[in-house]
Amino acid sequence: MTFSISGRIASIAAAIVALVSLSACGKPASPYVFSTVQSEISMAGEAIIDVRLLHQPSGKPVVNAVIFETRFDMEPDGMGGMTAPVSAQGSPAPGIYRFSVAPTMAGRWELKLSAKVQGEAETVSGSVVVTAQ
Repeated sequence: MTFSISGRIASIAAAIVALVSLSACGKPASPYVFSTVQSEISMAGEAIIDVRLLHQPSGKPVVNAVIFETRFDMEPDGMGGMTAPVSAQGSPAPGIYRFSVAPTMAGRWELKLSAKVQGEAETVSGSVVVTAQ
């Protein structure tokens, strides 16, 4: 059996397209989602942001997650380099995590979070966007 050069090239091209398609699928979406309780915060002094962490398939709040990384910046307004202080303030209710922030100017701010959830090998990451006024 003989293959023509064009047949081999077509086979190689098909294999490349298949590999690119598979790699584009990427990692499956996380079953966890962060959402904010309020979408607006005050510019007067420090503001509080309460964030829910939910397990989407069950709809249940995730309790006792360990949030080990936070960042508060203006990336939604194209100024990701502008950051402001953020500190964890505990959990006022099951599945709610409270953060104190100090935005330095009005606009949209993103609170980025990374957490360890009991029973999950992977880090759970997400963010919420609030508007400082």
